[in-house]
Amino acid sequence: MAKMLYRLGFWSAKNRIKVILGTIAVMLISSIVAMSMGPKLNEETTIPGLESIQTMGRMYQEFPSMIGQGKETQLVMKAKDNETLSSEANKQLISAELKEVAMDPEVSSVVSPYDNQSLNADGTIGYATITYRPGVEVTDVSKEYVLEAAEGLRNAGLQAEVTGNGYVSMEIGGATEGIGVLIALVVLTFAFGSFLTGIIPILTAVIGLGTGVMLIIMGSNFLETPSFALSLASMIGLAVGIDYALFIISRYRQQLAQGFERREAIAIANGTAGSAVVFAGVTVIIGLAGMSVVGIPFLTAMGLAAALCILVAVLIAIITVPAVLSAMGGLIKAKRAKRSERSVTHLKKKNRGDKWGRLVTARPWLTVLLGTALLATLSVPFMHMETGTMDDGLKSTTMTERRAYDLMSEAYGIGYHNPLMILAKTDGSPEAEANLAKTVEQLKTYPNIGTVTPAVTGASGNVSLINVIPATGHADIETVDLVKTIRSHTAEIAQQNHVELSVTGSTAINIDISQKLNEALPEFCLIIVGLAFVLLVMVFRSILVPIKAVLGFVLSLGATLGFITYVVQDGHFQNLFGFSGESLVLNFLPIMVVGILFGLAMDYEVFLVSRMREDFKKNGDAKKSVLAGIRHSGGVVTAAGLIMISVFAGFMMTTDPSIKVMSFALLFGVLFDAFIVRLLIVPGVMTLLGKSAWYLPKWLDRLLPNLDVEGEEVMKEVEKKHHQATQSATEFYEAIQ
Repeated sequence: MAKMLYRLGFWSAKNRIKVILGTIAVMLISSIVAMSMGPKLNEETTIPGLESIQTMGRMYQEFPSMIGQGKETQLVMKAKDNETLSSEANKQLISAELKEVAMDPEVSSVVSPYDNQSLNADGTIGYATITYRPGVEVTDVSKEYVLEAAEGLRNAGLQAEVTGNGYVSMEIGGATEGIGVLIALVVLTFAFGSFLTGIIPILTAVIGLGTGVMLIIMGSNFLETPSFALSLASMIGLAVGIDYALFIISRYRQQLAQGFERREAIAIANGTAGSAVVFAGVTVIIGLAGMSVVGIPFLTAMGLAAALCILVAVLIAIITVPAVLSAMGGLIKAKRAKRSERSVTHLKKKNRGDKWGRLVTARPWLTVLLGTALLATLSVPFMHMETGTMDDGLKSTTMTERRAYDLMSEAYGIGYHNPLMILAKTDGSPEAEANLAKTVEQLKTYPNIGTVTPAVTGASGNVSLINVIPATGHADIETVDLVKTIRSHTAEIAQQNHVELSVTGSTAINIDISQKLNEALPEFCLIIVGLAFVLLVMVFRSILVPIKAVLGFVLSLGATLGFITYVVQDGHFQNLFGFSGESLVLNFLPIMVVGILFGLAMDYEVFLVSRMREDFKKNGDAKKSVLAGIRHSGGVVTAAGLIMISVFAGFMMTTDPSIKVMSFALLFGVLFDAFIVRLLIVPGVMTLLGKSAWYLPKWLDRLLPNLDVEGEEVMKEVEKKHHQATQSATEFYEAIQ
């Protein structure tokens, strides 16, 4: 692979103009096609086959009127102090504003709070329901009609807020991510010592991300794709796109410093660092695509979307970046050698100047124990992690949908946002109605019940619907316990009352999805860890190094999930990180973190340890090879980690709680893995292992394919080429003598 990438780098450098124009053309064509097709993203996070989803299907058969005909927006209103919405003045005011909303051609109906019976007990709070035509995507123009009505009500002294799926939508990008990119640019400028060189990874990553996003939009027309998949793909694609370009450019500048001609230096960088980029990209892709083994459609779509962005980032790094480097010519300077490196006592002073390397290798037991103890401590909260979903109650109070959420909670109770729908099937006997009434009364006796509505009979006559409003919110364990309590008594009720109960509704469905995801997590972890071990054995030709890498990944994973639990669920440091309240951990977050962090952890492992192996094969000194790995790759891994953190920090500034918690998890996952595991624990362990780190049974060495991530074959080809050139020059000189 390394030789192929070497030749690809040389070809790209030689045909730089064609490659750059071709890259831009691909992005433009994909953009035109994607925009013409339009995005078909959805908010669905369901799992086919769950009992609660099957119950939902039966409910719709009995009560077809409950099937949504179009997107809805709720205009939530609260009267002034000492007034009610039922006063004549408020009625006229609200009716006038709703008439203006009804003028929107996309609106199919507007129902006032007086017609939908939404006024609360004291008549101070209610909401109007605006329904849009089926199949219509609510535009900003349509939203403006509602926002103007809300503003009119506010000017009259009422509180008016807007919510609903016709108004609130998942963010798929915004200006906040630009802040992270600016921070990344500062890191790159500092790392390269040049603003011009630092901006290249940003530009190539943005081109790759743009192409990847357009391909995802096209793919959403053929595969059910949740909207948050686009946000996740953008985060990962942008971060790795910058990092991969960073790795290749850094190696290119090192080769220039060694005296290689520019095209040759580009080709060598592509064959060596490019090989590591390809391997790192493949591991991330495997981790993301591996989400499909769980058998959950929305996770599969999310993983494949992000994997597509990674694939584009890899292609941009190994094809376009070499062309850009060639086009920049002498504007990109060689890496400046330190004064110690130019000294006669080169090796001695270089080691003396390598402060971090000397620090972690001088006391390896201490560094390993400190790093391990820190991550193990951070992992402790993971033991009581509870997963679920997030809603508008976790958004900032500066947002109208959060204020609407709070108004509805004030009016109808916190459980209003997470109702349980219970389908009750009777046996059709003369006592069926009495048995059903008895069942309803029994439900009222369960703990944490808010209200229970009378049963409504469906079309068949023997199936009824009972609505249960919990006394607690969706993020409370008591709500989950209530669902479990109802289900645990279904057999007893069926035997005593001859009524079969099935629980559904968004809350029950989300509880079932969370349980399914939690059950799939151990299996997914085993697959990922096993795969990591096999891949690393092939890369490093070692048994102990892969074991160390896998254990390091497990440590950083545990610390990440533990810290998420500590902040998001337990409520610590919420103001510091911009969270607006305690919540269950997002149900698909653990699997997502495993898949992504696996790939990123292997990135840093490969770039750091492959350089150690390269040096060890040259001099056979284990400790010096650790120092060499830190010296050559430690700075690049540090810069790469800071770039990842910067990009994820930009996404953390979003207002959507789901995106915020995803970026928060990835930010600290990278922080723990890059800076504690790879730059603290790994050098310490490698020092302790010494030469035994590189032991591999000879029979296994013969069986394994040689991936050549260090680019040994490339350097052999370069030496061969130079030898041939020198021989030809010598023969020419001898011929003219």
